[in-house]
Amino acid sequence: MKTKGRKKDKVNIVTLGCSKNLVDSEVMLTQLRGNKINATHEDSKDDANVVIVNTCGFIDNAKQESIDTILRYADAKQDGLIEKLYVTGCLSQRYKDDLEKEIPQVDAFFGTMELPLLLKKFKADYKHELVGERILTTSNHYAYLKIAEGCDRPCSFCAIPIMRGKHVSKTIEELVTEAKNLAKNGTKELLLIAQDSTYYGLDIYGKRNLADLLRSLSDVEGIEWIRLHYAFPTGFPMDILDVMAERSNICNYIDMPLQHGSTRVLKHMRRGTTREKQEELINAIRAKMPDIAIRTTLIAGYPGETEEEFQEMYDFVERMRFERLGIFTYSHEENTHAYNFTDDVPADVKQERANAVMELQEGISYDLNQNRIGHTYKVLVDRMEGGKYIGRTEYDSPEVDNEVIIDKKDGHIRLGDFVQVKINDATEFDLYGSVVND
Repeated sequence: MKTKGRKKDKVNIVTLGCSKNLVDSEVMLTQLRGNKINATHEDSKDDANVVIVNTCGFIDNAKQESIDTILRYADAKQDGLIEKLYVTGCLSQRYKDDLEKEIPQVDAFFGTMELPLLLKKFKADYKHELVGERILTTSNHYAYLKIAEGCDRPCSFCAIPIMRGKHVSKTIEELVTEAKNLAKNGTKELLLIAQDSTYYGLDIYGKRNLADLLRSLSDVEGIEWIRLHYAFPTGFPMDILDVMAERSNICNYIDMPLQHGSTRVLKHMRRGTTREKQEELINAIRAKMPDIAIRTTLIAGYPGETEEEFQEMYDFVERMRFERLGIFTYSHEENTHAYNFTDDVPADVKQERANAVMELQEGISYDLNQNRIGHTYKVLVDRMEGGKYIGRTEYDSPEVDNEVIIDKKDGHIRLGDFVQVKINDATEFDLYGSVVND
């Protein structure tokens, strides 16, 4: 549809990458609408005359997806289907000069912290009175809460400090205000995110202050679940487990990216820990919180990873029996420390190793899920799909973890409600249950 001659802009924001990017898009959407600009997020009507692409620049696949998306809208602009194209986010931050040369159809590129400059393209101002307010792009009943920006860790493989800068924590007061605003609009679950959530508070309070933040957020009326993501293992603040134990609305769930199970590889990755220390930490967490679900992510095919070192990681996963696990193949990223080394593990070997770990994890997950049969759990119902209700227990985060499937014949359930569900059957990654009426 031709858009020339439109009197008023309609803006569509397209988001790529992680949940942290999604929060940035939600803030952008809030600011645009706060300036009386007609803005939408990933509008299926495809009738906007201005498109903003919020990019990811983390690993090769994500970068390619971002470039492909920019090119698609650049073609649309050439064809007269849109009038303006702006690009923001991590890829834009990292490769702005190159992108400006390669894709001149883009009207302007912005970095990760340049929302006020982007707003000026719409003759709009960054409204400070909207800080803490957010229009959600997820279902209203859960929301990501970004507790910090950037990262101070020196991990050899990671480009995030290049794109996001140094670690900067938000204050507890700011986050509580944001949580209260979300709760007023129907949010029941907060998913705490950061590049490194265990570092929270060190920069502004002089100590790791995640435990105090969790307490303050758990006091917010209407918030029934709080879930912790991206908990770096080095310097892990064990006092957060005390808060988990004492506060019923803090989920027994920790997402802790461990990246590998070989001490030599971990040293090479500059993770500041060893395989032995990681095992001690996991065992200590489980000793204190036996009912906890630990999610981790790993990397297969890091430069110099030998067959023996991969086997160490495989054995580590087999011993630890993580409740949730994902694995990536190593991506050779410019300007990182690891880029100085040869990316010497062939792509097919990386994939074979990743597949082997996931096959192992499938078996572990199946066994753990079988143990859930016959038990009853509090389940948050996210959506309806194929005549079934789909929900999650406190041990599962949206998008990445297990789901609970409930037959519609159990009666009407409002999406976003909590129900008690008895588990009748289980597969590797799904639980099947029926609603238990009080």
